[in-house]
Amino acid sequence: MTMTMSELSVPVLVRGLTVLGALLDKGEAHAAAAGVAPEALLSARLAPDMLPLSAQVQSACDTAKLAIQRLGGVTGPVFANDETTFAQLRQRIAATIAYMESVDTAAIDASFGREIKLNWTATGPVFTAQGYLLSFTLPNFFFHVTTAYDILRHQGVSIGKSDYLGAYTHQE
Repeated sequence: MTMTMSELSVPVLVRGLTVLGALLDKGEAHAAAAGVAPEALLSARLAPDMLPLSAQVQSACDTAKLAIQRLGGVTGPVFANDETTFAQLRQRIAATIAYMESVDTAAIDASFGREIKLNWTATGPVFTAQGYLLSFTLPNFFFHVTTAYDILRHQGVSIGKSDYLGAYTHQE
């Protein structure tokens, strides 16, 4: 059975963002129960040179959004990266998911074998679409989801592996 680019990307990214939203729910509940200011949790980081929790969520959303934008050859929404509350971050996740689910799967599937050049430098890194998805997008996306999980865990939020993995669904 052959899997398409849309099957390898959209459901995986949506699932990861859904889990990230659930982790934020637990973080917000922890802050309320522990009397911790929500902004203190959202600005928490694992090390001084790492991005805070809020930026990890923004980065996960941007990674997912840009992947579908590049694979689908379409223009995606621009987010201001100005979220300062749990509710705003959950809205960012919801908007990202809605965007990804709105892109025509045929456009994403047509990307197979197409060249994708990232414009960080004049020489880019250059990938095939499948290389971009599998060797750049997914590792980068899960880095930010995992780091958000780690920040929450480090701040005392009662979460574990089952929270990170989220609910299982059977798909054929």
